[in-house]
Amino acid sequence: MALPCDSDGICMFCKTKPTILETLICNTCITPWHVPCLPVNHRPLNMPDAGKWVCPDCLIMSTEPVTGSNHGGGGGSLMAAVRVIQLDATLSDEEKDKKRQELLIGSLKVNDGNCAEGDAVNSVLDVFDGSECSICMQLPERPVTTPCGHNFCLRCFEKWISQGSGKCANCRCLLPPKMAKNPRINSQLAIAIRMAKMARSGCDVPGGPPKVYQFIHNQDRPDSAFTTERAKKPGLANACSGKILVTVPQDHFGPIPAENDPTRNRGVLVGDTWMNRMACRQWGAHFPHVSGICGQSTFGAQSVALSGGYVDDEDHGEWFLYTGSGGRDLSGNKRTNKNQSFDQKFENMNEALRLSCLKGYPVRVVRSSKEKRSAYAPDEGVRYDGIYRIEKCWRKVGKQGCKVCRYLFVRCDNEPAPWTSDDCGDRPRPLPKIKELKGAVDLAERKEAPSWDYDEEKGCWLWKRPPPESRKLAGTVSPANGNTGKVKRKLKTASVKEKLLKEFACQICRKVLANPLTTPCAHNFCKACLEGVFSGQSFVRERACRSGRSLRTQKNIMKCPSCQNDIAEFLQNPQVNRPMMGIIEALQREAEEMEEKCSESSGKNDENEKNVSEVSEQCDSSEEVLEEIKDNNMNRANKFRKCDKGASVENEEE
Repeated sequence: MALPCDSDGICMFCKTKPTILETLICNTCITPWHVPCLPVNHRPLNMPDAGKWVCPDCLIMSTEPVTGSNHGGGGGSLMAAVRVIQLDATLSDEEKDKKRQELLIGSLKVNDGNCAEGDAVNSVLDVFDGSECSICMQLPERPVTTPCGHNFCLRCFEKWISQGSGKCANCRCLLPPKMAKNPRINSQLAIAIRMAKMARSGCDVPGGPPKVYQFIHNQDRPDSAFTTERAKKPGLANACSGKILVTVPQDHFGPIPAENDPTRNRGVLVGDTWMNRMACRQWGAHFPHVSGICGQSTFGAQSVALSGGYVDDEDHGEWFLYTGSGGRDLSGNKRTNKNQSFDQKFENMNEALRLSCLKGYPVRVVRSSKEKRSAYAPDEGVRYDGIYRIEKCWRKVGKQGCKVCRYLFVRCDNEPAPWTSDDCGDRPRPLPKIKELKGAVDLAERKEAPSWDYDEEKGCWLWKRPPPESRKLAGTVSPANGNTGKVKRKLKTASVKEKLLKEFACQICRKVLANPLTTPCAHNFCKACLEGVFSGQSFVRERACRSGRSLRTQKNIMKCPSCQNDIAEFLQNPQVNRPMMGIIEALQREAEEMEEKCSESSGKNDENEKNVSEVSEQCDSSEEVLEEIKDNNMNRANKFRKCDKGASVENEEE
């Protein structure tokens, strides 16, 4: 490996100070090199060629393009600009040094003749100012982020570590030995830089070439779930849904009646069983084929599935205690993780269930044979068990130590349950006593009359209030006009900077990073989230033997929430990643400015529409006045004609 001389003129390879005759100076970066320590292929053949000699580092930069942070050119364009400065005879040596320094730090733009393209790139890449590699001062290629918050190219970092330094090249903080030996790439920063570079070519950005999506209409789907050619796994692991056989929208509340079942003309009845969730979706009992909750946080929940996903669930047939969703780390290859790692909150699907509780909406319930702890689960497949209503919801500490959202479901269906021998449906019953309500928090109960309730006169459960209007039409063909009835929505196209902002998400709370921390294993978290995971845990553990003699303390292992690496030393003094925080703040400011501009433009459009409507009303009124004048003239002419005819008749009689 070739290494130059340091600032004192000592060769970094052989640790000796070379003489003037043994020293070569690079024509580009003006760095001294020891000739005997250079590889043979990098030494000049003749002494006259020494004035044009280029060091190995600059030669690599000229052959391998590295995108800069303040200009659109790569390493080749940077080297060309340096050579132009060197060959300019009108500049003195001091002026050449100054221009070369300005070019390297990025304050002088490279004149490639593509100013418009460079400006377009700068508008996207300006947010990465301050995140350059601390060694080459370019946007990091395969970025490595140290625990102290500094970014490096992987190649620059490895070269720096190979020199025997175990400290950060920027702040000289001591690096963890494991990170110095095996550095990890910061994937979130790499993806964000890649998206910014893609904006230069117009790919996957507004105005660029649109993506092609494959879509199959409901009438063109087969009668059962199928596997496409792209899904190579056997079975229904990657299967697509079959044809939806009912005419209800996906946000339909309550039972599915016979008028919405054109195939069988009987609706979905209690006790209907399907082989899997894909077939259950086709009949509308529970549309999601993976998620256990079907609903919207601002609209309510329509159905739930009991499949044994959470250990806190309790099933008692006519009533059960249901656990909300979330609280698990599903990043990476942990899509089936069943361990709670953080608290659940009333948001997203949990908020949808809470809204159905407060409004008293009916919720369809299906039970799966995967629930092995319940005596009411079917032996195989998925079974529809009727309508339930959520009476209470609260939060409490679950069996795994984290808070979970809990819901009390009580059955209120007009058909008997599949496990009973009754010949009639449910009747209003008193609520069961729940012991865990003593330590519950955030308790929510319905204070108004429920929308779905029992009618004493008719003796059945029905809607006491009009059901909420659907936001998603069923999409079936109406016999009157043949239209599909689908509403065309204006899709909000996110800008490149909004997409970049979504990439900087915490791997615990899934929101935009606040006070970001980058662990030695290259995972990014909010500071509050990461400290909350390990709150109450000490870094060392006191030990004692049975005789009472105290033993040596033992270090507690604190594993990263996204991997199995120990980050206990990092948590003792975590440093906020300032460059990443600067990028996020810049993106947030620009997103707010874009929203303000959009709101102003929408206000102007509303004013223009009002003016157009007023002008049209004036035109309509003027047309009405003209019509009235014409009618009056016609009436007068007719009167005159009648008078003339009458006079002639009288004259003849006389």
